[in-house]
Amino acid sequence: MNFGRLIAGGLVLGALTLGAAWFLPSDDYLLLPDEAKPLADKVEVQGEKPHPPGGVYYVDVVVRKASLLEELAGAARPEGADLVPAHALVPPGSNFSERRQQNLRQMDRSQEVAAAVALRALGYDVKDDPEGALVVAVAQDAPAAGKIAPTDVIVAVDAEAVRTPDDLRRLIATRKPGESVRLRVRRGDETEDVVVGTVPSPDDPKRPIVGIQVEQSADIKLPVDVEIDLAGVGGPSAGLAFALDIVEELRGNVDHGLKVAATGEIELDGDVLPIGGVKQKVIGAKRAGADIFLVPAGENAAEARRHAGDLRIIPVENFQQALRALATVGEKAS
Repeated sequence: MNFGRLIAGGLVLGALTLGAAWFLPSDDYLLLPDEAKPLADKVEVQGEKPHPPGGVYYVDVVVRKASLLEELAGAARPEGADLVPAHALVPPGSNFSERRQQNLRQMDRSQEVAAAVALRALGYDVKDDPEGALVVAVAQDAPAAGKIAPTDVIVAVDAEAVRTPDDLRRLIATRKPGESVRLRVRRGDETEDVVVGTVPSPDDPKRPIVGIQVEQSADIKLPVDVEIDLAGVGGPSAGLAFALDIVEELRGNVDHGLKVAATGEIELDGDVLPIGGVKQKVIGAKRAGADIFLVPAGENAAEARRHAGDLRIIPVENFQQALRALATVGEKAS
């Protein structure tokens, strides 16, 4: 028996198997860091000032299919990558194309809301009348599936008006899990009543839910033109960065010459909401040489600090707090 040939054949077979595992796709996905990028040239505001040194940076996360090797061997994954199952990114019954469209709609909304928040903070008269709860996602195994769809706007529950997502949650909470609610839904120019059942919330069995994710729907009229173009980046998590950059463009001296990275979904009242991909975003901010990184307070900030190293993390709950924090940083830097 020629053991040399057997060993050589085994090595070749092993190499071929390893090569195949590198190229064969997994059922899972990787979340990867993407270097933070400045917003100055991506945001145009009527009456903006010249761009000084420093600047506000937004952070994003790259999502791609993992290879079979990357799924099986953590050492094969790029630095800062996290492996996630497909259902964590796309709910069952949906697909990536639908999720992509949802993310782009969220991006459009976050830009409009961020502009309203920033201009109001600068003293502009901004019209932003709340119009109901905008449906952005529906769980496929929930009572609302097949009855409510993304882009629907819920304007009433059992004939009581809904102007905000909090109104919707409060009114549904008056029911017991298992009872039905009548939702008045606006679709385009038409409105109809839809009866939907409820189930217990996974977080609180005593609280009824219908299985939808909602955001604020509002008629926003801006007093100045604001144009933001991130070339196809989706999702709502750049809202805080947008709002900070708009103030920087019009008033200046928000960043005090520092590289300020920021992440967080922003609401019309200025509240900053949690986001995902914190680990990757911290790495992206560090790669860009950011001096400070503003993140939503709570678990997001705790997670950011675990990966920050020398990068200073500033937790914020709302936009005014973010502005005050930057002003304090600027006083120390000057």
